Amino acid sequence: MDLRQFHGAWPALVTPATDDGGVDVSMLAQLTEYLIGKGVDGLYLCGSTGEGVFLSGPERRQVAETVVKQVAGRIPVIVHVGTVATRHAVMLAQHAQEVGADGVASILPPFRRSPEETLIHYEAIAASVPGLPFYPYLFGGETDAVALMQELLLRIPNVAGAKYTGSNLYELRAIIELGDQGWTIFSGMDEQCAFAGMVGSPANIGTTLNLMPGVYREIRVSLDGGDLGRARDLQLQVNRVTRVLHHYGVFGALFEALRVLGMDCGEPRLPRAPMLAEQRAQFHAALTAAGFSALASM
Repeated sequence: MDLRQFHGAWPALVTPATDDGGVDVSMLAQLTEYLIGKGVDGLYLCGSTGEGVFLSGPERRQVAETVVKQVAGRIPVIVHVGTVATRHAVMLAQHAQEVGADGVASILPPFRRSPEETLIHYEAIAASVPGLPFYPYLFGGETDAVALMQELLLRIPNVAGAKYTGSNLYELRAIIELGDQGWTIFSGMDEQCAFAGMVGSPANIGTTLNLMPGVYREIRVSLDGGDLGRARDLQLQVNRVTRVLHHYGVFGALFEALRVLGMDCGEPRLPRAPMLAEQRAQFHAALTAAGFSALASM
């Protein structure tokens, strides 16, 4: 299979919520268009940030259909299809292929599993869409990511890379070196985007790209141009906002920050907690102090 290496800054797209926790389709289309206008290089749907595990199967299909239709081929779209049951992940992967997604991804099976069970799970998903690139979603420290990727490469022909969310840049580099020119290892830690790029990751997927996509776009531009100092400085600037989000609870803060930008995406889906009303003024002041407005406007 011909592999296309993906590049650049990819938001892990928020899934806007209605009052009852369903999908706000109109706002989802609006957010998608806003991010395309900011120059993002691709979109990653229904992952941890997109709360895919908190959505029903029909809702996840609705997200994929809405975004792929809105994008209309302008940028690539990868759909995360990971679920508890392998057969449900297979159905979501096949639907993603049917609607025109450019790839599918999946987290590791969510309960304790043997290495062989993990491989069987991934094989079933990838084999259900043999013509589509498949990207395992790996978390640093949770498993031996390098050994797992070696096994996947031996057994699954359409593995085209991975999303790696971990702080171990040595391990990240080892995974990058497993592949060839068509291999894409997305870095998943927003806080280390620039540094992951310096060790060879060609693209990043992350939560805060919903809020400040232009900063990450410029980090990529700086890396591609060899201006490592500017990439580092931008990373340190954006990390100030990330620290504020972490302090106030990432997901409640993420939805509140989107409201600051004029996009009311509702609230996180339970069991994720919304921001308390009494925290909002203090949170807004902290965003201002961290330079959020200038970074979001890039």
